[in-house]
Amino acid sequence: MSPHESHSVLFQGLSSRTGAKMTFYDDIYPFYHLQRTSFIFSGHLLTVIVCFLVPTLSVLLILPGIRGKSRLFWMLRILLSLFVGAVIVALNFTDNWAEARMTTNATYKSFSNAVVHAEIGLHVGLYGINVTLKGNPVVQFNETIDYNEMFTWRDDIEEEYEEALKKGLPNPILYIAEKFTLRSPCGLIFHYRQSGRYASATLWTAFCCWMLANILFSMPVILYAGYMMLATATFIFTSMAAFSAITLAPQCVFSIGTASFKTQYSLSFWLALATGSLCAVIGLLVVVLSFMLPEKMKEAFSDCGDSCEDEDISYEETYLNPAFLDKITVLQNSSTSVIECCTDVSRF
Repeated sequence: MSPHESHSVLFQGLSSRTGAKMTFYDDIYPFYHLQRTSFIFSGHLLTVIVCFLVPTLSVLLILPGIRGKSRLFWMLRILLSLFVGAVIVALNFTDNWAEARMTTNATYKSFSNAVVHAEIGLHVGLYGINVTLKGNPVVQFNETIDYNEMFTWRDDIEEEYEEALKKGLPNPILYIAEKFTLRSPCGLIFHYRQSGRYASATLWTAFCCWMLANILFSMPVILYAGYMMLATATFIFTSMAAFSAITLAPQCVFSIGTASFKTQYSLSFWLALATGSLCAVIGLLVVVLSFMLPEKMKEAFSDCGDSCEDEDISYEETYLNPAFLDKITVLQNSSTSVIECCTDVSRF
């Protein structure tokens, strides 16, 4: 029996002996807080978006100052690089690597017979889970049923679960959160926590490889930059494999009311796959072209760009003033005659 169920049975026994019924708001008990602080948006994820959005806007602002045909090439190069870096960092803080949803009738809270019709969602990230409960309709029993609660295993999920019990969160949220505690027979916390740690570590390694690739592209050491892009793709795929290890564990079925669900891969997982594939394609193209067309690659990634071509053209089309050349010729002839006179005087 779960903790919140045991508390419910104990209180119901006390109520039956005393004959009291401490309820209000349609059978919702008074020690449950109607005001709660729910998880809305990750502050870390917002920081990542801002940090990468600022250089992106800066690139778009200075883009008109780049001359010639290299403008489009530099724009694609920088924007693709920023996109890959932003995705790698953001994947560490998203909560939708795996998801599960269902709509069912469920008991709203402990010590209450109220049943609500709601959509229940479970969102799994690398550092914790996010449980949502949204009523259909949203307002039921004179209360807005729209919960979004975060439970992290980075610190201590047991304390967060006890805090959720004290806050009096709805039964479906407590039921799902309890599955990820240490006392749960499913043991989900051990598999998800270890998989999340290894996936996060390999993603940060991929971010380091991405930074090295950008440094090598700017030097430019094109061939080794391509190798580092392949290394970036390899570590992204490794993080996906680490997270996929949760499928090797015994699957725990979440049953609420008459419905049940299992988690499946979601947006962040497929975004990691797309980003890793993009890095692999870029790395392969750079390596192959570096072997086939080394001079062209050096020219494309050089810092001169079209300015070097403009300098060559300006040298080839130099205009020479004939009057100035005539003066130089007269001066050269006069200096030659002076030298000849000096030589004749020295002979005498």
